[in-house]
Amino acid sequence: MKKLFLLTAIAGVFAFGNVSAQKIKGPKLGIGADFAIPVGNLSNGYKFGYGGSLLFQTPIAPKLNFTASAGYLSMVGKTLDFYYGNYSLSGKVPNSNVIPVKVGARYFVTDSFYAGGEVGAAFVSEDGDNGTAFAYAPGIGLELPLANKKAVDLGVRYEGWSKNSSVGFFGLRVAYNFGI
Repeated sequence: MKKLFLLTAIAGVFAFGNVSAQKIKGPKLGIGADFAIPVGNLSNGYKFGYGGSLLFQTPIAPKLNFTASAGYLSMVGKTLDFYYGNYSLSGKVPNSNVIPVKVGARYFVTDSFYAGGEVGAAFVSEDGDNGTAFAYAPGIGLELPLANKKAVDLGVRYEGWSKNSSVGFFGLRVAYNFGI
């Protein structure tokens, strides 16, 4: 039963993805809310992240858009307990604020379903550690058309940051796109 529901949902997404009555033609700007689930080493110190972003895109070939994005992401630190012999110490990892700036491309497999990737820089600001990391973010998503050349953009991605080592998270972006 679960497989049937999943297959029906996937078929519905692709069927809706071919609807292009109000598809935005030309350049567009998206304003979105971003959420992050840290994985790997990043999850050792951070619970989750949240923020916002702007994403500009413009067609450069049929089904292919150039993208440029900038955002703000606050990673919420965990409270950690440390034990050494008979001594215990508890401390909170300070929140980390990051400003990712990236460029990339989106390829529309259907009118609504896309796959893409971006590269750029993540400007990290933490107590005692300011710096810039290389950022990369492959992802997929749906751009669902609305009336009056507007759309809802739902995207998921893996975003990695590399400086002295690499850390990453799975991200979700919910955005409102409009033609410009």
